Amino acid sequence: MSNKPGKIYVVATPIGNLADMTVRAIETLKSVDLILAEDTRHSVPLLRHFQIQTQCQAFHEHNEKMMAERVCQRVIEGESIAIISDAGVPLISDPGFPLVKLAHEYHIKVEPIPGPCAAITALSASGLATDRFSFEGFLPAKSSARKKVLQALDDEPRTLIFYESPRRVLDTLSDMLEIMGEEREVVLARELTKLFETIYKAPLAELLNFVEQDENQRKGEIVLLVAGKPPVIDADEVSLNLENVLNILLNDLPLKQAVSLASKLTGLKKNQVYQKALALKEQ
Repeated sequence: MSNKPGKIYVVATPIGNLADMTVRAIETLKSVDLILAEDTRHSVPLLRHFQIQTQCQAFHEHNEKMMAERVCQRVIEGESIAIISDAGVPLISDPGFPLVKLAHEYHIKVEPIPGPCAAITALSASGLATDRFSFEGFLPAKSSARKKVLQALDDEPRTLIFYESPRRVLDTLSDMLEIMGEEREVVLARELTKLFETIYKAPLAELLNFVEQDENQRKGEIVLLVAGKPPVIDADEVSLNLENVLNILLNDLPLKQAVSLASKLTGLKKNQVYQKALALKEQ
C-alpha cells in the first residue's frame, strides 16, 4: 500500500459505439487497482475489448451504500479505484452517488474522466432549446405517479430530458399527450450512436402515432426530450398589438398581403388575423 492517498475516478464509457471510448478512459482503467462496475456481465466484454485486465467488481444500487465506506478506506490507504456504469457517465440515473458523496466527506480526490452521455448527446441533436434544460431521469413506472410528475413539470419553460424504458415508452407518451397536449414538441432519441439510431422530432400526437405504428421504435435505449412550455401571452396585449400592426399595414397594402404580413409579425394564425382585419375595415 502507498502512503499517499489514492483517487476515485468517475469514468464515462460508450453508450453504444465502442469507437467513442477515450484514450484517457482506457489508460485510467488499466492503471487503477479496482474497477467498480454496475453490471460485470455487461462491463467485462467492454474491458476485454480494450485489453483492460484490472480486477472488476459489481457495484450497483443494491450494494453501493454498504460498499461505499469500504471503498473509501481502501482509497485512503493508497489504492485508486474507478467507477463505471453500463454505459455513459456514472451517477447519471446510475449508481455511484453515495460513494462520491462519502469521498468528499473524507476529502478524497474525485477525478472525472469525461465521455459520452445519452442525455447531452440527444439534446445536442434534438432541435429543441439547449440554453436551458432540466434532466429528469426516469419517470415513475406507475401511470398515476408518472402523471403526477408530468403535471408538476407541465409549465416548465426549459427543455425536459427523460430516460425511458422501451416497455413503457407508449404509456409515457400517452400520459404526456393527456397532460401536455397534442401540439407539444417532443423528440424520440433511440439507440444513440448505434446502427439503428433514431432521432425523430414531432408534436406529441404525431410522435405517439409514429411509435405505435413501428414496433422497432419501442426497442433499445430511449431518451425523450420535451420542449419547454412557451410563455403565456396576454390576450388583450396581443389584440392591441395586432390592431396597431393592421392599422399601419392596411393603409398601404391590400387586405390579403396585410393579413399575411401581420400574421408573420405577430405569430398569430392567418384566420385570426383575417377576422380582425375585416372588423377594422368595417369600422
